[in-house]
Amino acid sequence: MADQVTALRAYHDLGEEAAGSGRPGPAGVSLREVSGFSLTQFACWPDTLIEVGAMAARAAGCDAAPGPGQVATGARERLLRVEPLKWWLIREADSAPIADMPAELGAALELSSARTWVRVEGPEASRLLNHFLPLDLRPDAFPRDRVASTAFHHVGITLWRSGGAFELALPRSFAASLWKLLVDSARQYGLVTGEAAYALADGGEK
Repeated sequence: MADQVTALRAYHDLGEEAAGSGRPGPAGVSLREVSGFSLTQFACWPDTLIEVGAMAARAAGCDAAPGPGQVATGARERLLRVEPLKWWLIREADSAPIADMPAELGAALELSSARTWVRVEGPEASRLLNHFLPLDLRPDAFPRDRVASTAFHHVGITLWRSGGAFELALPRSFAASLWKLLVDSARQYGLVTGEAAYALADGGEK
């Protein structure tokens, strides 16, 4: 796979400058782009659900494919059930290619360059996201390893929870505009971005 070129290059490393809201105390939100990943979509037909699910689970190193709205984790992989007939396999960028799938079973589609991955962390992360997302993000309603397809400012995105972080897979063509909306709204809570965001990590995966 060719090297990924970020859609957010011009917005990286705002650092502490982005926290200039005058809000006292530590920043409430960190935003950063996650890079170096491979994203493959497994799609099946209704009558090949079990077989394709098993193929996706093997590729992810999981015991079984997750059910709707769930995430399964392998050694270094995540397998997300993003739709009733679709899974997303997220791996390291240098992972071996996925073999072609027979058309009678479904399709395996490379989506790495079609999505931008943004991680949102901090004590005000869910409050920030609820400015834009029509979901109940409280831990008991949207716990770790839960995934949802939803709308962000009329744009379809995929959201999942990993540890103390929310992970957003944004369509690449909308990533810059959605990132700017997040940054502008997050300033009221105190914000760090880019490399500075690592200091605010609260149990999120690195």
